[in-house]
Amino acid sequence: MKFAYEDLSDGQFETLVVLLCQRLLGASVQGFAKGPDGGRDAKFTGTAELLPSKTAPWFGTIIVQAKHTNGYNRNFSESDFFSMTAMNTVLNKEIPRIKQLRESNKLDHYMLFANRRLAGNAETEICEYIASECGIPASSIYLCGLEQLEIWLKRFPEVAREADLDPVDSPLIVSPDDLAEVVQALARQVNMVAFHDDPPTERVTYQQKNILNNMSAEYAKAQRKKYLKETVQIQAFLAAPENLGLLQMYALVVDEFQLKIIAKRKGYQTFDEVMEYLVDLLFNRDAVLRQKAHKRLTRAILFYMYWNCDIGEVGDAAAN
Repeated sequence: MKFAYEDLSDGQFETLVVLLCQRLLGASVQGFAKGPDGGRDAKFTGTAELLPSKTAPWFGTIIVQAKHTNGYNRNFSESDFFSMTAMNTVLNKEIPRIKQLRESNKLDHYMLFANRRLAGNAETEICEYIASECGIPASSIYLCGLEQLEIWLKRFPEVAREADLDPVDSPLIVSPDDLAEVVQALARQVNMVAFHDDPPTERVTYQQKNILNNMSAEYAKAQRKKYLKETVQIQAFLAAPENLGLLQMYALVVDEFQLKIIAKRKGYQTFDEVMEYLVDLLFNRDAVLRQKAHKRLTRAILFYMYWNCDIGEVGDAAAN
């Protein structure tokens, strides 16, 4: 069975990894717990069942990490995940903690699971990098990408059933495809759209909507300052007769976004978090949207959705 791992929550992916490690290492694998520095590890102490083999198993303390992404078709070699020079990567943020565990004799072997593709040359390079940075023998490092994860789940099909990956527990996931098409078309026509001085009137006052949605005053002010002027062009673009098909796509996008936000909103304390989560998700999942030329337009259209009361709560307030 193949899963859309990118649609799982971090917690669901961690549960899947723990259950799998209980087969690979032993039933006493302790689940992921947040450490004092905010990192999350699973741990096993003893003699491993299967790794690296039954005849020559690991012995000692094995630390397991799971790194989940909502992005499509990601791999271990991407610069956000691993770089030998940039420090602000997923792996390099973990290196100091792995090194500290090793130096304090709390780590003998290290395992890293990620829902990313792992090529053979990348595996060798990353293992050697971790080994040199943390003082761990390369033979005591195990990386598991999507391909190997699929193999293990075929061997242990009961793991997926035990993980009980309920869609209700999945995160706020939206499809970027239709929005990407709208953004691309808007980017091509943005200089041809008639410009007006006054922005479109929102259906309730901006201040009132922010209170209803628990958007912070600081975030709301920054959004308005950056993107209010674009709302005129977006409205004119969507209203143009020749863009009827794109308007219909936009309507499908806002329907999906609004319904998903309603269903999943309880997981976010402020609407600032909802907006930033959506931006990150869209950029992770679509190469078109994360192009430098399209990033600002994507944010502007999300602001337009909010300003125009297409997403978020509006209460029973009368229109202006």
